[in-house]
Amino acid sequence: MTQRDLTFYYTFTTAIGLAIDSLRAHKLRTFLTLLGVIIGVMSVVLVGAAIDGLGNYSEATTSKVFGSDSYLIAQLVQLGRLSRTERAAKLRYNRRIRMEEVSYLRQTTGDRVYYSPYTQRVDDVKRGETTLEAATILGVSSTLPEIREVSLTDGRFFTETEEQNRAPVAVVGDEIRSVLFPDTTPIGKTIKLRGVEFRIVGTQEKLGSSGGRTQQDNPVYIPAPVYFKIYGGDRNGFAVFGKARPETGLAMDDALDLSRVALRTRFHAKPGAADNFEVLTPDSIRAFVENILKLVSAIVVPVTAISLVVGGIVIMNIMLVSVSERTREIGIRKSLGARSGDILLQFLIEAVMMSACGGIIGLALGWGITTVGSRIVEVKLEITMLYALLAIVVSSVVGILSGWYPAQRAARLDPVVALRAET
Repeated sequence: MTQRDLTFYYTFTTAIGLAIDSLRAHKLRTFLTLLGVIIGVMSVVLVGAAIDGLGNYSEATTSKVFGSDSYLIAQLVQLGRLSRTERAAKLRYNRRIRMEEVSYLRQTTGDRVYYSPYTQRVDDVKRGETTLEAATILGVSSTLPEIREVSLTDGRFFTETEEQNRAPVAVVGDEIRSVLFPDTTPIGKTIKLRGVEFRIVGTQEKLGSSGGRTQQDNPVYIPAPVYFKIYGGDRNGFAVFGKARPETGLAMDDALDLSRVALRTRFHAKPGAADNFEVLTPDSIRAFVENILKLVSAIVVPVTAISLVVGGIVIMNIMLVSVSERTREIGIRKSLGARSGDILLQFLIEAVMMSACGGIIGLALGWGITTVGSRIVEVKLEITMLYALLAIVVSSVVGILSGWYPAQRAARLDPVVALRAET
């Protein structure tokens, strides 16, 4: 190590020691100064974790609802807000999907694509004198488990024969099992919908709530023909899930093209005209959610970052006060041979240390809040390495920027004038 290196090392370590002594001598002031940076870093970290968590939750929910390569066809699939005029125009142009269309799709492309009608409503479910209110009643096909995830803990899904024979059978969610059958297995037992008895053939696994709000454990899956018989037919139309049969080797886009061509033929769509129905795929949902999250990030992250600017202003203020208080100390150090660069380094390190400590504390608090929040809202929130590095780097940069002017002011003090300052 050269003499120059040794000199720099001594100067740097001395500056760090003096900065630490100064911070320790004013503990309360140091803590209050750190608060701005702590809150700023914590806000940025929490917003980042929330945005990433919502993205992960959307991905998991989309996979669970759609599967990885299924799609949905309906008269109207609304992503985003439509005006009343736009909605009315779409409903006039697009055709309703009914059981005749499902039968046509199965006749023309059913050897290569699975199809299942999908319609739902809220209704009460009864067993004896016990009633579960506002259960989600789903009219579907026996092929639904082949299209999207329907994990069962007991029993089975209803069969194609039961669907064709309009058998009153049902697969129920975990909440219905726990409320209506708390002490026994529901398999083989009956529940009532609109006075019609349904025999339970399967129970779905517990899914929990969606983002801490929407309950997902109260569905009742029944055959679509039985659903339409109870709730008044399919005149209002419904949605249809589709998915390529695994043995065909078709990709989702290929299967979707088959369905689109078949439905365009069924609805007599003119060549070159837009589809007179709408399609929803996992990719379109992900793209929509990503655009929303990007918009939120573009608005919210800069707003939360303002608190970091406030924290930097507080540090600058305190450092200016510190320079004024220690004017005589600066004069003594300069009279004993300290250079302007040494004084600059001392005050700059002090500002950076305060800001970096605030960043670390803010990061730790953010981690704690996201850990607790994940358990409360049942959405996986986590601070990625990117946000951890961002917190430390940004807080350090804030320290440098906010400490530079006070440090320069201290370094430029005339030693003679500084020694005359009152203590």
